[in-house]
Amino acid sequence: MKVLVWLIPILPAVAVLLNGLLGRRILRDKAHYLGVGSVGLALLCALIVILRVIADPQHPIEAKLYPWIFAGSFSVDMGLMVDSLSAVMLFVVCGVGFLVHVYSIGYMHGDPSYPRFFTYLNLFMTSMLVLVLADNYLLMFVGWEGVGLCSYLLIGFWYERRSASDAGKKAFIVNRIGDAGFILAMALIFWTTGSLAYHDVFAAAADHQITTGIATAITLLLFIGAMGKSAQIPLYVWLPDAMEGPTPVSALIHAATMVTAGVYMVVRSQALYLLAPISMDVMAGIGAFTALFAASIALVQNDIKRVLAYSTVSQLGYMFLGCGVGAFTSGLFHVMTHAFFKGLLFLGAGSVIHAMHEEQDMRRMGGLRRHIRGTYDTMLLATIAIAGIPPFAGFWSKDEILASAIKGGHVLWWVLGLCAAFMTSFYMFRLIFMTFRGEERFDTEQVHPHESPPSMLQPLRILAVLSVIGGVIVGIPPENGLFHKFVAHAFHNQGEHAVHAFHFWPDVPLMLLSTVIALGGLYLAYLFYIQDPERPKRLAEKFAFAYETLLNKYYIDEFYDAYIVRPVKWSTDALWSVDARVVDGVVNGFGAFTRLYANWSGIVDRWVVDGAVNGVGTVIQSGSRAFRLIQTGVVQNYLLVMALGLFVFATIYLIAL
Repeated sequence: MKVLVWLIPILPAVAVLLNGLLGRRILRDKAHYLGVGSVGLALLCALIVILRVIADPQHPIEAKLYPWIFAGSFSVDMGLMVDSLSAVMLFVVCGVGFLVHVYSIGYMHGDPSYPRFFTYLNLFMTSMLVLVLADNYLLMFVGWEGVGLCSYLLIGFWYERRSASDAGKKAFIVNRIGDAGFILAMALIFWTTGSLAYHDVFAAAADHQITTGIATAITLLLFIGAMGKSAQIPLYVWLPDAMEGPTPVSALIHAATMVTAGVYMVVRSQALYLLAPISMDVMAGIGAFTALFAASIALVQNDIKRVLAYSTVSQLGYMFLGCGVGAFTSGLFHVMTHAFFKGLLFLGAGSVIHAMHEEQDMRRMGGLRRHIRGTYDTMLLATIAIAGIPPFAGFWSKDEILASAIKGGHVLWWVLGLCAAFMTSFYMFRLIFMTFRGEERFDTEQVHPHESPPSMLQPLRILAVLSVIGGVIVGIPPENGLFHKFVAHAFHNQGEHAVHAFHFWPDVPLMLLSTVIALGGLYLAYLFYIQDPERPKRLAEKFAFAYETLLNKYYIDEFYDAYIVRPVKWSTDALWSVDARVVDGVVNGFGAFTRLYANWSGIVDRWVVDGAVNGVGTVIQSGSRAFRLIQTGVVQNYLLVMALGLFVFATIYLIAL
């Protein structure tokens, strides 16, 4: 069984290597054989492992490979763990991931970078599986950074488009801000507990070896990391722009798996958060405001993928709201149901775009139900699910979060959640009505909508079934269904907040209220976009300021650009100028002075020192040449010189007398 656990991330990793090396030259349009096949085998291994955990949830599977890092007191094992919590994420990642891979065969067919796409997609799967299977924070962080890298690569997959490359860079930079919090949290965890292994850290938390203050600091830093990865205020701005990537990327990374990594990390760290009530209040507040804020923006967006992007941000807010009010299991439950219906909605949007020849503006659609009925039926089911209408999957998980908020005394968060639920129902049925109902608003001579191939439709149908029955099967009774009992085994020694038992009062009235609100959003969308399609235009003109504010996303991007991005650029430019003109100027000045001094020293050395030495040598050489002339080696010459010398001396002597 431990071998199967390791095979789950290794299989897509092998596909990454083979497709990366052979895909472009050999496999080409057959690259999906490795890409889809490896994920299919990983799913098969995952299902076997999950069944083993279901059979014995009290004994997680631990698969330690080798001591990874050991330096003094710091040691981390390369180890994976599958308990009930990671089993849920394993099912979501492998299940939805496999369907997205199958869908990509039809959607990406004919793309010149087909092998590169599956290489990146498999690399993402490997990283995400490492993240959810890791048994310690450091290995989780490796997967965490891996999915961040893959997000950059996949969002900017069509890098020839400036908007795509800019969106990829934006996602990468914003996520690095959150990751800095994660790194600081790990450092504080190790400083406090002496370990990064889940078992040791959570045992220390259960034994109250971590003070409230330290726990608050750790959990707030962890939440900063989650805010970046799971797109919460103020680090949400990368997710809407991420829609520049191919639609399968949106479905896999930005709806079903990567963006829920932050929620998984928070749920996994439940033992720490229970020691930090301030952190939980902060998380609940940010989650509630994010849910409402993003939902309000989605009300007026016209790009079909952008509506779904802001919907994702809003639904992630619900998940953090649930965790913040102590309903960690309900938050994770919403992660699972959201993966079903939001993955379906994004894939359905891709089917619409495929049918409309890459058109994404809903104002240029309408009447598509007659042309792509299969896509319409599945997207309608997903819309009912996300709107929170029973008995579809989204109703059970979202209602649990709202019920936990009000029963926990968090009235404000409950009210904000209800408002966001109403908006969700409205903008999602607005999407359905504008896209599939009413008159055709596209040029019928230029555009001929057609249904997607089976490789794209079959994943939609499977996800549609899960969107319908996924909540009923495991979520009844609310807050105490099969899902909750299963996940509870992961927290049996962590003291999870007491689960509220389901009672007729107030649970049934709360469920009815949630249903009425969802139906109210549906009815309002019907009035606006079916009964009187001109009414939204009249209201937009009447309330032009509010409409323009929502349409321009509260001008948050402009605010960030004006007060954060540009000042940072200006400061970096100023620092560069200081570096170039002052620091480099001083260094270059010293260099120029050194060169000048060296040149003068060379002249003095060459003409004075060397000149004197060489002059002495020249004099000696010249004198030796002159004296050498009298050294002939002929005895007669020597006798002649001696005779001449005697003659000279004798002459001088005689003259002197």
